[in-house]
Amino acid sequence: MVDLSPTCEKALSRGMLDSLIRAGLIVVLVMACYQIFSPFLDLMLWSMILAVTLYPLQGRLKGMLGNKEGRTATLIVVIAIGILIVPIYLLSISMVSSVEHAVTTVKSGSFHIPPPSDSVATWPLVGKRLYGFWLQAATDLTSLMQKFAPQIKEVSLVLLGKLASVGIGLLMFIVALAIAGIFMAYGESGRRSAEQAASRIFGGGKGPRIADLCKATIRAVAQGVVGIAFIQMLLIGVAFELKGIPGAGLLALAVLLFGILQVPVTLITLPVIGLVFATEGASVATIVFAIYVFIAGLVDNVLKPLLLGRGVDAPMPVVLIGALGGMITNGIIGLFIGPVILAVGYQLFWQWVRDEPAA
Repeated sequence: MVDLSPTCEKALSRGMLDSLIRAGLIVVLVMACYQIFSPFLDLMLWSMILAVTLYPLQGRLKGMLGNKEGRTATLIVVIAIGILIVPIYLLSISMVSSVEHAVTTVKSGSFHIPPPSDSVATWPLVGKRLYGFWLQAATDLTSLMQKFAPQIKEVSLVLLGKLASVGIGLLMFIVALAIAGIFMAYGESGRRSAEQAASRIFGGGKGPRIADLCKATIRAVAQGVVGIAFIQMLLIGVAFELKGIPGAGLLALAVLLFGILQVPVTLITLPVIGLVFATEGASVATIVFAIYVFIAGLVDNVLKPLLLGRGVDAPMPVVLIGALGGMITNGIIGLFIGPVILAVGYQLFWQWVRDEPAA
């Protein structure tokens, strides 16, 4: 047992006290930095995700624009914002005109719901109740609306809240695109900084591989989300066009935007199905249309396991579980952050398993 002199004990105590004070100050500094930066955390995460996703496109276009990173990034951001704003503008005009037309039709008294056929009453479980409700709507719509006025008001407020949140999300998405352009303009230095940070955290040998894994995971999830949204737009848009739904093209664009933003597409398909039943009644054609469109609105739940995780150095179930768990816990941004964290954890775990210490 080593005996320490009073001088050594005093020096050791002073050193420990200095270390604790420094550690406490570092903790206070980190907490203060987080508190200041937290209002912009989601925005900056979105910007980083968009920059990582769009940077390969910048690499392809850079040679055509004189290898100017800033000019290429600006062009990509302007085109992306234009692609977003034009459909949103057309969709907003179509929705406003549709609401105005519906209000005018109701006020003029020319809106009539066709009565149900007798076969509706024979449907199992809900036939009689649905027949009575439908018949009352066809014969005395005003009293029916007054009867369900509180429920209609509550649903309307919920829908307005959803629309407002979608609008705020779109605005944040556009701002994040602009910031992503700044990130892309300094893409090479950003890549080197990311590799340096990963090397410092995970070790020099693992750093570049972990940085590449994060990059590949973000791109795979983004491409999977956009690809699934595009497939849903085609499936539902073709059905709307063949059925002659008014504004089928704009509704298809809305399906694409909802799919990218991870908003349920059934918010579009279910009202359209209701409109078709209200105007054309129940027939074989309308029932087949309703089943097809309803299934097409849920097809993303089947395609996500197939498309997510392609090109990532981690098994597809790891990426899928990370995407679903991240979205449940942190919303749409967790759809990207979740698989990155889980894929990195998976790789580090197996690296630790393989690096068995020498005997």
